[in-house]
Amino acid sequence: MMKWLWLSLLVVGLDQASKLWVVSNFSLYESISLLPSVNLTYVHNTGAAFSFLSTAGGWQRWFFVAIALLATIVLTVWLSRLKPTERWLAVTLSLILGGAVGNLIDRIAYSYVIDFIDVYYQSWNWPVFNIADCAISVGVMMMLLDIFRKQPENDSK
Repeated sequence: MMKWLWLSLLVVGLDQASKLWVVSNFSLYESISLLPSVNLTYVHNTGAAFSFLSTAGGWQRWFFVAIALLATIVLTVWLSRLKPTERWLAVTLSLILGGAVGNLIDRIAYSYVIDFIDVYYQSWNWPVFNIADCAISVGVMMMLLDIFRKQPENDSK
């Protein structure tokens, strides 16, 4: 099922291209309204999801690099061992893998992740995120759907 790596590469390409576009066209913290409740806002995230450990002092960069490298290896091996009938799982793993690699590239190159999608409602703001984060989130949601849609075999009796 390694044929699904094209999806991971597509995610990495879209993620990196969008980040390069933002860096080239925005100043740090610059924000423009895109849609109602959605801005493009250029920020650096030295932490993980929801800026977890973003103020930890710098050691978190290599911690998150190590986690992303381990996840990349695990996801690639898992993908390589899938049966040809496990297409849904192949797509989920490929999305998560592409997102992990997209953010890994940022951490290694810059020591932070470039985020720019800012979703809000009135005074409530979701943490700013990027294409890689979207791919990881969609992949995880698809994986959860897959887990919950499968019926245990002994329920059919």
